[in-house]
Amino acid sequence: MREKKSAEEIEALERAFKIGYQMHMTAMRMCRPGVVEREIAGRVEGIAKSYGQGVSFPTIVTQHGEILHNHNHDGVLESGRLLLVDGGGESVEGYCSDHTRTYPVNGKFTDVQKEIYNIVLRAHGEVKDMIKPGTMYTDIHRASYLSLADGLKGVGLIKSTAEDAVDAGALYMFMPHGLGHGMGMDVHDLENIGERSFDFSTVAERAAKSATCIHRSTWRVEPGTVMSDEPGIYFIPALIDKWKAEGINKDFINFDKLESYRTFGGIRLEDDIVITNEGCKLLGAKRLPISVKDVEKEMANN
Repeated sequence: MREKKSAEEIEALERAFKIGYQMHMTAMRMCRPGVVEREIAGRVEGIAKSYGQGVSFPTIVTQHGEILHNHNHDGVLESGRLLLVDGGGESVEGYCSDHTRTYPVNGKFTDVQKEIYNIVLRAHGEVKDMIKPGTMYTDIHRASYLSLADGLKGVGLIKSTAEDAVDAGALYMFMPHGLGHGMGMDVHDLENIGERSFDFSTVAERAAKSATCIHRSTWRVEPGTVMSDEPGIYFIPALIDKWKAEGINKDFINFDKLESYRTFGGIRLEDDIVITNEGCKLLGAKRLPISVKDVEKEMANN
């Protein structure tokens, strides 16, 4: 019942999107040097409470985007850095939104930031374009990894072909999370319900045959499925040091060039999509600004 959303549920998700839209547009317009992260976090969480049941998960507002769930909001925004905002609201019915945008604090991306940002943006679009009913989540996730690997190869951070890097597990260095998750009455819907909360090995054989939503790795999306599309690239100093010291994926990753990205942070771009009979579409009547041009234009008067 919760896997395939009805028309009424999609309407509730659209209402949640409207809350998320206001949250993120507010965050974007507040983003400028000297602002404390908690000022933005407090403002957007207030919006969520004013128009619905509150936030759909603890809001992430951080210049340390390489920390995937960073809920410390003590940072003071600095020119030249990136601010990652991952947040969403719940409609009065309890349905969720979940979006992520990454903004240049001073309103202008540097050339290096723009380069990495556009790699993530391309993966985000390519994944959306390839999803259709019956697609396995594993194929969706792999497609995002291949796109990111191709982009990283283009800037000299991957030394091999995209396919070889992905097959070797090298992309975990740059995106150590899944491409997306189910959404609905919870922001990670169905992941802690029934068989998903037990040892997966006990149901692996049955899941392989059914490809139902009892586990994200064996999830086949169908019309009415709602999920997030959220590729990212992160430069995590501790992970860089560990892999370099242990020689992990040294044939695939250019560790010498990677050193210059140690203080970069991270970029993630996330929208919510619903699977249709023909393919998929974004939730929401109007999209949050996402291209470099549109983000910079929106921030020009901050």
